[in-house]
Amino acid sequence: MRIVFVHPNYHSGGAEIAGSWPPAWVAYLTGSLKGAGFDDIHFIDAMTNHIDDDSLRTRLAELKPDVVGVTAITPSIYVAEEVLRIAKDVAPDAVTVLGGIHGTFMFRQVLSEAPWIDVIVRGEGEEIVVNLMQTIAEGRWPADRRKIHGLAFTEEGEIVATQAASTVKNLDGIKPDWSILEWDKYIYVPLNRRVAIPNMARGCPFTCSFCSQWKFWRDYRVRDPKKVVDEIEDLVENHGVGFFILADEEPTINRKKFIEFCEELIARDLPDRIQWGINTRVTDIMRDKELLPFYRKAGLVHVSLGTEAAAQLKLDQFNKETTVADNKEAIRLLREADIFTEAQFIVGLDNETAETLEETFQMAWDWQPDLANWAMYTPWPFTPLFQELRDQVEVFDYSKYNFVTPIMKPKEMTRGGLLEGVLKNYRRFYMRKALFHYPWRGTGYRRKYLLGCLKAFLKAGVQRQFYDLGKNGYFTLESRDKMDFGFDMTRTIADAQMADWEDHADKKRKAAERREALRVQGKARAEERNAIKACGGGGQMSDEADAPRPFRMPNGATPGMREPAE
Repeated sequence: MRIVFVHPNYHSGGAEIAGSWPPAWVAYLTGSLKGAGFDDIHFIDAMTNHIDDDSLRTRLAELKPDVVGVTAITPSIYVAEEVLRIAKDVAPDAVTVLGGIHGTFMFRQVLSEAPWIDVIVRGEGEEIVVNLMQTIAEGRWPADRRKIHGLAFTEEGEIVATQAASTVKNLDGIKPDWSILEWDKYIYVPLNRRVAIPNMARGCPFTCSFCSQWKFWRDYRVRDPKKVVDEIEDLVENHGVGFFILADEEPTINRKKFIEFCEELIARDLPDRIQWGINTRVTDIMRDKELLPFYRKAGLVHVSLGTEAAAQLKLDQFNKETTVADNKEAIRLLREADIFTEAQFIVGLDNETAETLEETFQMAWDWQPDLANWAMYTPWPFTPLFQELRDQVEVFDYSKYNFVTPIMKPKEMTRGGLLEGVLKNYRRFYMRKALFHYPWRGTGYRRKYLLGCLKAFLKAGVQRQFYDLGKNGYFTLESRDKMDFGFDMTRTIADAQMADWEDHADKKRKAAERREALRVQGKARAEERNAIKACGGGGQMSDEADAPRPFRMPNGATPGMREPAE
């Protein structure tokens, strides 16, 4: 059976500024499938190789697949749907499969708008995909599809979701097949080195309101640090990788295992051959301030901090569990340990103003991170914050949900004005850094790294890729307030998806009402008992339903009553 995976050809002016990123998902799925005996697996990286639809059609026709699988984050969903439509045209008998976070939570939306998709994999894919492929290979598809956990599909006009699959408990049992990737294509621009994105842990115990990762991975699990370093050593020796970023949401949560990971890297002399970066929480940096030089010795050179906001009110709204003072202190500690810091800000909620944007700039300059990034708030439709702000969301064109396009319109700003304010922050921050900081401060490595980051920004700016400016008509003579972001306003929430949301909201509302009714009832009973006690107590309760239940012995007998002793 021939399986073909395709990475959709979607681009935005965000993360690609720093380089071309290897699609790790296909390595993890391919490794699991090969472990189960599937060896006829092909991969088309349409994104990295900029493969257009006609070329993709030709390639799929040559391969003659039995199964075509793609993944999709929210902004790439329409491109992924189109890949599977082309696959169905070219190979009508092939089973078309979609995975990824968007399909996991929005499967009713996807199946409504793309009926040519045969099946959606919901959740972590390694074990589900093996079960799915075995079912197809053995000729039990589609008859046995309801028996496979973690799927969604359409059957006789009805959207069906099977029981959710459990998370992968044995992460160390997953052996990614990194050889399926074209490693000469994946370059980290600041260092001009091959880059990888291995995985050390899955899940996150925190529940930031704007994030969906903790919902997707569900429970938090950490791999054996030695197994992770085995994988990194393989990437260095067999694929020429010189820089990696841990894919984990918060790799420092398990302090003991993170320390073991660093110790193992040092023991194998890997920091001389490869450096790395992470995303983590401010609180973890504060906790580990004495260990930061040790982390640097292990090759950790770049930390991206989810500082998110310069105002405590927004931090609380995001459920970050941090303070503005913590943010500043964490950046200072990292700087002293010679670790590059990147401060992440989220902007563009309904209460954003020119003044609050200016506040984030002033705060960033006061904190003095090496890098700063202002990301547009993106209302992922499967996050708690989206449910709070849903009535304010006007744009459901998910291709624009890319952190660089202002989806939300602040009350006191136009979208164009918001974008211009963000770009003003970038210009001022990096111009000052370029003139007064990057060329003159730090060691040779630090200078090289930061000038490489500046080069990446300048390259994206010259090519008009930064923040999708070339696509958004930014370089016209039109007023910024009149910018056309190209939203497809015909995109709406499918009836099936809306009905599901309303059903969940109704259940949630009714559960809240029941809890509140029980709370009020309990409070009333307590007040009534207190009133009886204050009056000497002992009279019959007016409501028999509220009367105390007679005490019963364990065998069900009621103890006899005795007259009080005189």
